[in-house]
Amino acid sequence: MTTKGFKKPDKPGEHLRPYKLSHQVVCITGINFQRKSLIGYAELSINPLRSDLRKIKINSKQCRIYRICINDSLECQFTYSDPSLDVCQGETNKRNLDYFTHCHQNAVNCVDTDQGNGELTIKVPQEAADFIAELKPFRLSIDFSLEKPSGGVQFVVPDGEGTLADKGAHMFTYGTENASRLWFPCVDSYCEPCTWKLEFTVDSTMTAVSCGELLEVVYTTDLRKKTFHYFIGVPTSAPNLALAVGPFEILVDPNMHEVTHFCLPQLLPLMKHSTAFLHQAFEFYEELLSARYPYSCYKQVFVDEAYKDVTPYATMCILSTNLLHSKHIIDETPLARRLMASAIAYQFFGCFIAMQSWSDAWLPIGIAEYLTWSYVKKAFGNNEYRYWIHKDLQEVCAFESTAGLVMLDNSDQKSSNLYFSTKHPFTTSEKYKKIYRKKAHLIMRMLELRIGRELLLQVFNKLLSLSTSAAQQKYQNQTWHSLLLSTNSFLKSISTVTGKDIQPFLDQWVTEGGFTKFHGTFIFNRKRNTVELELRQEPTANGARKYVGPLTVTVQELDGTFHHKMQIEDNLTKHDIICHSKSRRHKKKKIPLCTGEEVDMDLNFMDPDSPVLWIRIDPDMTILRQATFEQPDYQWQYMLRYERDVTAQMEAIENLQKYPTPQTRLALTDMIENEQCFYRVRMEAAGCLAKVANEMVTNWAGPPAMITIFRKMFGSNSCPNIIKQNNFHNLQAYFLQKKIPVAMATLRNVHNICPPDVFKFLLELFKYNDNSKNKYSDNYYRAALIIALAHSVTPAVTIGALSGSMVTADMLSSDMKLLLDEVTSYLNLEKLLPCYRLVVTVSCLRSIRVLQKNGHLPNDPTLFRSYASYGQFIDVRLAALEALIDYTKVDASEEELHWLFDIVEDDPEPYVRHEVLRMMAENAPFSQGDGSPLATTTLVERVWNLMNCKTSQDSRLRCDLVDVYYAMFGRLSPTLISVSESSFNFGFKRSSSAYNIEPVESMDISSDQILDIEESTGVSEMLPSSSPPGLSNPQEIIDIEVGTTEVVIQPDKEEEAEEDDKVKEERVIKEEEVEYQEEEEEESGKMAEKAFPREREIVATDQDDDEEMSNGPRIANPIQIDDSDSSVEGEESLVKVKSTSRSVLPSSFLKMAMASKQKDSTDIKPRHALERRHEDPHKFDIFDFDSDEEQRPKMQAFAGAPTPGGAAAASEEKHRHHKERKKKKKKKHKHKHKHEKHEKYVKLEKHHSSESSTRNSPFTD
Repeated sequence: MTTKGFKKPDKPGEHLRPYKLSHQVVCITGINFQRKSLIGYAELSINPLRSDLRKIKINSKQCRIYRICINDSLECQFTYSDPSLDVCQGETNKRNLDYFTHCHQNAVNCVDTDQGNGELTIKVPQEAADFIAELKPFRLSIDFSLEKPSGGVQFVVPDGEGTLADKGAHMFTYGTENASRLWFPCVDSYCEPCTWKLEFTVDSTMTAVSCGELLEVVYTTDLRKKTFHYFIGVPTSAPNLALAVGPFEILVDPNMHEVTHFCLPQLLPLMKHSTAFLHQAFEFYEELLSARYPYSCYKQVFVDEAYKDVTPYATMCILSTNLLHSKHIIDETPLARRLMASAIAYQFFGCFIAMQSWSDAWLPIGIAEYLTWSYVKKAFGNNEYRYWIHKDLQEVCAFESTAGLVMLDNSDQKSSNLYFSTKHPFTTSEKYKKIYRKKAHLIMRMLELRIGRELLLQVFNKLLSLSTSAAQQKYQNQTWHSLLLSTNSFLKSISTVTGKDIQPFLDQWVTEGGFTKFHGTFIFNRKRNTVELELRQEPTANGARKYVGPLTVTVQELDGTFHHKMQIEDNLTKHDIICHSKSRRHKKKKIPLCTGEEVDMDLNFMDPDSPVLWIRIDPDMTILRQATFEQPDYQWQYMLRYERDVTAQMEAIENLQKYPTPQTRLALTDMIENEQCFYRVRMEAAGCLAKVANEMVTNWAGPPAMITIFRKMFGSNSCPNIIKQNNFHNLQAYFLQKKIPVAMATLRNVHNICPPDVFKFLLELFKYNDNSKNKYSDNYYRAALIIALAHSVTPAVTIGALSGSMVTADMLSSDMKLLLDEVTSYLNLEKLLPCYRLVVTVSCLRSIRVLQKNGHLPNDPTLFRSYASYGQFIDVRLAALEALIDYTKVDASEEELHWLFDIVEDDPEPYVRHEVLRMMAENAPFSQGDGSPLATTTLVERVWNLMNCKTSQDSRLRCDLVDVYYAMFGRLSPTLISVSESSFNFGFKRSSSAYNIEPVESMDISSDQILDIEESTGVSEMLPSSSPPGLSNPQEIIDIEVGTTEVVIQPDKEEEAEEDDKVKEERVIKEEEVEYQEEEEEESGKMAEKAFPREREIVATDQDDDEEMSNGPRIANPIQIDDSDSSVEGEESLVKVKSTSRSVLPSSFLKMAMASKQKDSTDIKPRHALERRHEDPHKFDIFDFDSDEEQRPKMQAFAGAPTPGGAAAASEEKHRHHKERKKKKKKKHKHKHKHEKHEKYVKLEKHHSSESSTRNSPFTD
C-alpha cells in the first residue's frame, strides 16, 4: 500500500511519507499512579514535501485522541484504524500459522510508517491548503490521554501503607523496536530523526528522567508538583525515547560528572558499587573509536519489573534493579558489567547512528555488539572473549540447523522456511532476534579478520564523524540522512576507507543465511612425509550451505606450528600437506608451540612414524562453520594438554567424551588440577570426566572421580576429609569449587545410582561449609551444592512403597531423607535470612521438582503455585513456573496448562509473561502428533485468540505465543480431540493439594509436610512423574519403571477402531458357533433371545445400580503399581497391577479393566498376564480380550454411557442386528468342529432368562 503519486523506493531509505519532521514536543501534564493513566499533548513540526498534501498518517496505539489542530487554530478530522487489533479479521475457519503469518505481516504493513501508513489518519482542512501548497512548515498538535495501558508503559505500585514515594511506586516506558507509539502519538520510525523538547509534570516527591539534557525543573506555586524540561539537540528517532518517573535516589558519577545514576530508595549503596567501573567503559570506547561520546549526558535508571535487563535509549538506559549487587557478590559482576557496557556501545551505534530500515538493523546491532565484546576482551581477558565467541558460533549454527536460516539483510524479499515473518520487528520471534544479534556480531568479527582491525575502526570513525557534522546542522533535515546507517552507506564507507569491495562477502554471509559444515579426515603418508587431508562439505544438511573461499588448517608438528591456506571450491577437497618435521623414535626434545613457548611432551603414546601431534580446522573462526575432524584420541589428548587456545581445548574436551580410556581420564584430571589453565576449560573438563567415568564404570579403579582432586584443592591440611573454610579470593578456584560437586553428582555406579561415597561427600560439604571468615558471599556456592544433590537423585527403586493411603518420610530411603532434610532446611532458612536474588530458594525448588519426577515425592503443583504467585521475587517465580511447565508436560494436566495461560493473560509483569511463553516453547506440554489429551479445541481457541487479538500492544508477547502455538500444533491446522475426550480422568482422582506444604508466608517446611498426603488422594499422585495420569490416547505408550521392574502398556499397531471391529467380528462368530444348534427352533420363530452364558454370573448389587443411575457413566478405577509379585487382581476399591517382570499389554485391555465395575476379588484367582490364556476359558477375566461380548466392559463408558433405560433399548436393537447377521452366516459355520466349551455354553444357556438378564447386566451398553 503506497500513497498516491509515489512509487516504491528504489533506494533504501527513500521516503514514502509526503512530509518530513524537523522538531517535536511531547508534554505529559499529569501522571496518576492509582488510575495508571497519563494525559498530555504532542506537537509535530512538519515540513510538507508535496503541495497536494491532504492526509497525514502517524502512529498511535491505545491512546485516546481528543483534539488535533494545525497551528493551534485549524481543527482537523481524523480516523483511527489498527488492523493489528484483530490480525485475522474474524476468520474462524483457518487455524494454521502460515495463514496467521500472512495476515500478521499485512496488518503490520498497513500501519508501517516507512511505507507511508499509520494507525492515525488526519485529514488536512481546506483552510490549510494555501500554505501547504507553498510547502511552508506547520505545527500539528494532538491532545491525548492513556489509561490502564496494556503495553508500552509499566506502573509499579507496591501494596502497603504510606505515600507513593514511601512505597517506591514508579513508572517507566518499555517495548520492542518501534514501540513509542504505545505512549504518545509520533512518527514511530528510525528513519525520521528530529530534535525534541520534552516536558513532564510529576509530584514533588517524584523525579522524571527522560532523554536529552535537563534544562530546568519548575515547581508550581503550591509546591505540590514540578515540571522537568528536557531538550534533545541531536536529531533522534522516536523509538529511541523513554521516560521513567519515581522517587529515585540520584548518584552523580564521581569520575564522570556527565553520567548520572538513578535507583529506587535504599538501593544507593548497591548502585555505587555496581556502576563504579562505568567511566572505564566510556574511556575505552572513546579511545577505540577515536571519537567523543556523541551526547552531552548519560543517565542510567534502575527500575523494578523491567521489560528487559537492559534497554538503551538516546542519552539514557533503563535497567533492571536485579543487576545491582554488592561487593560481596562474585557471579553477578561479569554479567552486570557486560550489560552496562553494552548499553554505552548502543549509544554510539543504535541511538546516535540508527538503522535506516529493519533490513539494515544488523549494522548498528553488529557494530554495538562488536564494541561490547571488545570491552569484554579488555576487561576480562582474551580467553573469556574467545570462549564466548566459540559458544555463540555453536549456538548460531545449532539454531540454523534446527529452526531455520537467519538472514541479516532480508531486503531482497527472499522466502524463508520459518513459521514467522522476519520483515518487521513486530513479527519477528524473540529467540530469532537473540540469534540475529549473535550472528551480526560474528559477521562483524569476520569482516574485521578480512579487512583488518585498524581499517574497520577507521570506518567506524568516519561514520561517527559524518554523523556528528550532520547533527550540528540545526533544522536542516536534508543533511540528517547521515545519521542513518544502511547496508549501501556502510559498503560505500568501507570502499572509501579501505579501497576494498566487500560486496561478495555481503552476498555470501549477510543477504544469505546458513553456515558451512565440514567433516575432515587425514592419513599420514610415511614415504612422502605428507598429511593427506580430506575435507568434505555437507551443503545438503539442514541450515548448511556451500562455501567457496580460503580456509586455514593448522598442523602442530614436532618442530612447531604450521598454518596452511587451502582454497575450498568443491564439496570434496583433498590437499597434501608436507610436514616440516621428521618422526622421532622417542627422542626427548622440547616442542615449540604457536605461542613461542617450548614444552616437554611424553611422546610414548603417539604414532612413532608420524610427526603430527594434532590438526585444527579454521582455528581463528574466520567463517561461520560447524567443523568435525577425525583424529586419534592421543592427538585430542595432546591438544587438550598443550594447545594454549581455549577454543582448541574446548573442542578437545568435546571429542574426548567418545574415548573413555585411562589416558583420557589422566588427561582430564591433569587439566582440572592445572592452575595455569583457563578456569572455564577446567570446569568443562570436570563435566567431561564425569561422563567418561560413567562409561568406564566397570573398570574404574580407585575412589570416585574428582573426590581426591577436590579434597586436595580444598581439603584441610591436617584432615583432608574436612573442607577448609571458604576463601574465594582466587576466583578461578571459586568457580571450580562450585562446578566439581555438580559434576560429581552425575556419577553412576554399575547399578545406575549415585555412588554412596559421592552422596556422603556431598552431604559433608553442607556440614563443613563455613563462610564466617570469607569476604565474599557463598550463596551461589550453596545453591550449587543443592543442585548437586538434585543431580544425584535417581528414579525410586520401589514405587510400591507408595501404595499406602498415608505417605510419610519413613517411606523414603535414608539417603533421600537426608537430601530432603537439607533442601527443606535451606528453604526455611531463606525465609529468615534471604540471600542475594534468593538463588538458594531457586535451587531448592528445582531440587523438589527433580525428586517429584523421580518418584520420591508426590507429584503435585501446589508448592510451585504458591511460589509462582505475583509478589514473589522474579527469579523464584520463574523457577516455580519452570517446574509447573514441566509438571504440565509430564502429567498432561489441563488445569495447570490453563493456569499458566492465566499467568500469560493477567500477570502484571511483562517479563514474567514473556518467560512463561519462552519456557513453554522450549519445553512444550505436547507436540504435534502426540495425541495428547491436552490438544483440545478449547486450548487452540484460547491460544489463537491470545495471539490474534489480545496481545496487539505487546509484539514480543504475540511472537512468543506464535512460538508456543508452533511448538504444540505445528504450522498446519491442528489435529484435535473433542473436549469430552480430553476431560476423561479414567479414575485418577487428583486432590487439589496432594502434599500439604505450608504456604510461602510460613516459616518452616519439614520433610514430613512435603510427604503429607490425605487419605483421599488418588493413586496417581503417588506415582512418579514419569507415569502418565491416564490413557486417553489409544496411541499412547506408557512405560512405568519400578526399579528394575517395568510394566509397559502399549497399543497394537492397528488403529483402535479397526481393532474393535475385528474383535467384535470374532465375538459374533463365537456367538454363532454356540447357538447354531438351535437353528430349527430359530426358524420356527420360537427361539427366545438369550444372554451369553458364563460359568459365574456377575451381577451388580442394588447399591451399584443406584450409583450408576445417579452418577451416569461409570468411572474407571485407579491403577496401583506394586512390585511384590506378578498378578492381576480386583479389589473393592481399586485394581492392582503387580509385576516383577516386563509385561506388554495393549492399552485397550487396561481401559477395559478400568471401566468395569468392581468385582468380588475372592471369586477371581490371581493370574499372570502371560499365563491367563492357558487357564479355564470360561472364567471371567477383565484382561481377556477373547471373552464374550457381554463379559467385556464397553468403551462407551468413557464416551458418556447411556442410562440403564437407554442401555436396555440399545441392547434390544443390538440383538436384532446380531440375529440378522446370524441368519446370513449360519450355513457357513454349520459344519464346523464343536469345541467343548461350546457344549458347556449350550447347557448353561437354558438356565438363563433370555432378555431380562441381558438388560440387567452391568456390562451391557
